[in-house]
Amino acid sequence: MKTTTKAAPKSSATSTPKSKVKAKSTAAEGLRELFVDSLKDIYWAEKALTKALPKMAKNATSKNLVTTINDHLSVTEGQIKRLEDVFKSIGEKATAKKCDAMEGLIKEGEGILEETQAGPVRDAGIIAASQKIEHYEIATYGTLAAFAKTLGEDEALNLLLQTLEEEKEADTLLTENAYNTINFDAAEADE
Repeated sequence: MKTTTKAAPKSSATSTPKSKVKAKSTAAEGLRELFVDSLKDIYWAEKALTKALPKMAKNATSKNLVTTINDHLSVTEGQIKRLEDVFKSIGEKATAKKCDAMEGLIKEGEGILEETQAGPVRDAGIIAASQKIEHYEIATYGTLAAFAKTLGEDEALNLLLQTLEEEKEADTLLTENAYNTINFDAAEADE
């Protein structure tokens, strides 16, 4: 008995070479290059935050939220110095490369300021925007720490883990601000 087999229909994933992205000529070829490139990205991001955080603090109305933001500004300035130490520990010059993700998150935060009235609703929006930033930073520092560990860059690893813990703490403080009063006050505005 003769069996005939039909060819499976071609899926778009296998038949569409257009979906492959051609790498730039400056693209990272190894993990170390990707590590350094990612450090440059977060270095730019942290510097951009030192300009964005004061604006957020100035537009917040909750004293606790203002304190949390201002305290994190001070921590962020320390993180920039620590990143410079990371670059030094791996024998690289500390240089910044524009971080499109952080630029977008900061713009989103500015949009929230424009779309809300001063008060608890705006404060809730500031917390939401700030936590998106913190989560991006947590993901980035976690990844950088994993790269440093894989590359045997122990000094860089320890420095990056310190920053990772600070970012997690900032996220926790923002959550406490939200649940202590701000979200509930904002909900009352709906009533």
